[in-house]
Amino acid sequence: MVEAGPEAGPEKATEPVERFRPTSGRVTGVLALVAAAGIVVLGFVDGFPAPVVAGAVVVGVLAWASMLKPRVLVVGRRLVLRNMLETVSIPLAAVEELAVRQVLAVRVGEKRYVSTAVGRSWRNTLKSSKRPTAGEEDAPTPRKEPAYADVVEDRIRQLADDDRAQRGIARYSPEAEALGAEVRRTPAWLEIGLLAAAVLAFVVTLLV
Repeated sequence: MVEAGPEAGPEKATEPVERFRPTSGRVTGVLALVAAAGIVVLGFVDGFPAPVVAGAVVVGVLAWASMLKPRVLVVGRRLVLRNMLETVSIPLAAVEELAVRQVLAVRVGEKRYVSTAVGRSWRNTLKSSKRPTAGEEDAPTPRKEPAYADVVEDRIRQLADDDRAQRGIARYSPEAEALGAEVRRTPAWLEIGLLAAAVLAFVVTLLV
């Protein structure tokens, strides 16, 4: 469910890493990327109209950035949310609240950070928020394996609690609030540049 190992990026490569697998969008993203690549290849081979080829490039970049790139990791003592156009790095001890609904939402002070990499379907979200009736509360329920979203939520919460314990601070304390100032947001310049170039090329092909 989680994997440990070295991770390159904004944190040190020697720090321990836990990777949480994405819960949705992988198949759709791969299919969209393959379809976009196929259109580009056919465009060069069979001479597809330039706007079609440029549009396929835009779709391919969007599929990669929005469906395949997003990740949730814990690198050392920081929670890392790799999103479509930025990476957010949060000190674990600064995490005050977190919940997995359709997306993973993390609250640090007055700010809220989200990741689409881990989430629940609409149906599971409604089930998790539905309160049992009086009869359902009394009836025995079969033991079920926890949903992966629950595993991720519990694991990150545990790591945040452990980090606060190691630092000797409490949740909602001034010390934890001060750590919120250490949240780092790094723009994904590669994806931003590719997307801007692809959209510009698409517009140019429409105008030429």
